[in-house]
Amino acid sequence: MAHSHDIPTDLTRNQELVLGTLTASAGPLSAYDILDKLRGDGLRAPLQVYRALDKLVDRGLAHRLESLNAFVACADMHCHRKGLIAFAICESCGKVDEFADEVIEERLGTWARTGGFKVERTTMEIRGRCADCLAKAA
Repeated sequence: MAHSHDIPTDLTRNQELVLGTLTASAGPLSAYDILDKLRGDGLRAPLQVYRALDKLVDRGLAHRLESLNAFVACADMHCHRKGLIAFAICESCGKVDEFADEVIEERLGTWARTGGFKVERTTMEIRGRCADCLAKAA
């Protein structure tokens, strides 16, 4: 899931390293996967990675996939999105596609307002098989 975003200049060294690792990755990474990849760069403790991930997620530069307990770099060209974000996760190859849909976001917002529910974060994870894996199986 390689991305071509410019890395913001106001990130700490650890945040830059973690974001760079996520950006270069072909798929989601756990915090321990990231730590393993960055040991040679001086990161030695899981807490270093978790702190960097927390800040990157807060800024919308990375996303946590709850069902996988893993992280991906934001694939949205405009990044920093705080609204509804959805992820299609391929059960066969692990590929993750990120997308946002204003119609779904609006419908959920209307539902929340009607029900008096305050939405703080919305992430949808859709599990299935990607087009490449379906084509290989055919």
